Amino acid sequence: MQKRTALLAILAAASLALVGCTDSGASESTEGEATTAESGELRQIRVASLPISDQIALQVGIDEGIFEKHGLEVEVVPAQGGAQAIPALMSGDIQFAIGQPFGPFRAALQDLGVTVISNFSSSRAEGDDVNAVVSLADSGIERPSDLAGKKVSVNSLGAAGDLTIKAAVDADGGDSSTIEFVEVAFPDAQAQLEAGNIDAAWVPDPFMSQIAEEGNLVVSPYQAVLPGLTVLTNITTNELIESDPELVEDYAVAVAEALEFTENNDEAARAALVKHLDIPEEVAAGITLPVFDAELDLDQIEELADLAVEYGTLEEKPDIASVFVQY
Repeated sequence: MQKRTALLAILAAASLALVGCTDSGASESTEGEATTAESGELRQIRVASLPISDQIALQVGIDEGIFEKHGLEVEVVPAQGGAQAIPALMSGDIQFAIGQPFGPFRAALQDLGVTVISNFSSSRAEGDDVNAVVSLADSGIERPSDLAGKKVSVNSLGAAGDLTIKAAVDADGGDSSTIEFVEVAFPDAQAQLEAGNIDAAWVPDPFMSQIAEEGNLVVSPYQAVLPGLTVLTNITTNELIESDPELVEDYAVAVAEALEFTENNDEAARAALVKHLDIPEEVAAGITLPVFDAELDLDQIEELADLAVEYGTLEEKPDIASVFVQY
């Protein structure tokens, strides 16, 4: 386990929206309430996660008692994206976050002391993918180059969504510099499309399938640009790694087990979609799930960072090896 010096960051006014709690049943914990697994009592942790199908392995792990087996009681805190969860991590309001690599990329460039300890989910290298740009049937937007000059929504600006869309549009002969990207939470995308406020939306399932059923699936940008790209990672702070390495190790082991179980138990994953995301059974049965795997693909993460610098999403490339540390 690699340790680095924790870097203290003052994040006043950085409490970004982490809203509500799920039905995980965990009570809000404080540092003083945490106990070790050896004591026989569960350690309460808070994990920020997007309420989308790509994160369902977390709920499966809770439902199957995997986290409890490792001495953990998990409270899931919905967040719009991993980058938005970084301030809550730094303040200690949450202990872990599940999100894209871009929050950690930027945190590394600011020396905030954030570490990715494992992968969580990845896109599919072929076939139906887990996210896509979709448009309404009468939009006239049917292929990547059609997005030039249009208003396209992503859940978080300056991350893998808009970056891979730009690359896909340019590869299709369009001019990505003419796209206007706007930030819209995934659940609000369909309403924004129907209201005419945006021309296309980048969304995961279940929203992707719902919109594409009567509209157009324009492009799966991850698959078009970096097939099998990491979708979500497990993120924590260097401070927690140094102050409570046992907790970090227990979480890493538990989440890896939850990911493996979910990957190999499709029925449990789809039942969790119905239970936790209120998706009808017939819809859950058709959702494309990601590949759930804790192993980081560092080579591809390097490629993603290089692409981000090429397109100006990042001013410079962070030191990937120091930020992405496999547990």
